[in-house]
Amino acid sequence: MAFLVMIPVGYLLGAIPFGLILGWLVKRVDVRDYGSGKTGMTNVLRTVGVKSAALALLLDMGKSILAVALTRIFFDVPAAEVAAALAALIGHNWPAYAGFRGGRGTAPGLGGLIILSPWAGLVAAIAGVATIASTRWVSLGSILGTLFGVITLAILIVLDLASAEYIWYSIFGGSIVIGRHWDNIQRLVKGEERKIGESVDSSDASPDKEGRKGFRWPKSA
Repeated sequence: MAFLVMIPVGYLLGAIPFGLILGWLVKRVDVRDYGSGKTGMTNVLRTVGVKSAALALLLDMGKSILAVALTRIFFDVPAAEVAAALAALIGHNWPAYAGFRGGRGTAPGLGGLIILSPWAGLVAAIAGVATIASTRWVSLGSILGTLFGVITLAILIVLDLASAEYIWYSIFGGSIVIGRHWDNIQRLVKGEERKIGESVDSSDASPDKEGRKGFRWPKSA
């Protein structure tokens, strides 16, 4: 029952496209038409601004945190907590409300990690922020933060300091987030990845590949 209830709830929470909503409310733009074409914090930062990006980060983290918290309150099943967190992550990346065009999963991934294992979440956050501060590559910070976080969680599980079921979050959650950064990885290798402060006017995402399904915001003038 816990899985039957919390997987759909987690997905529906995760699918709320806060970055898309903030882009429209603040600047009347569809953030998917700019930069990476994603709805996450980094593209909101480039398109809308720092305050909206910070709010998008917190709200996207909150989706996974709420999904896991609700699971604990009503069911208290560790495996279901993982399922809810993964469902929120999938919902964020492929949101039914927005034509299945979402983000890369860093923020909800971190939110899920923090509530499942605060120490692993802290390590991930420190590694990510330190990398971004030193390189100005948000993508690299997201990738390394994810790696450090899931490895830390795995170590805590081996030391019996976290539920064994959480290993599935390390495996699948980490794989999803890093997999969604594959194009960033390719650009990092080629030395073509954008740094913070480098803006773009149009989306890198091909409309033919990504599609234009789901609700659409009017473009700004």
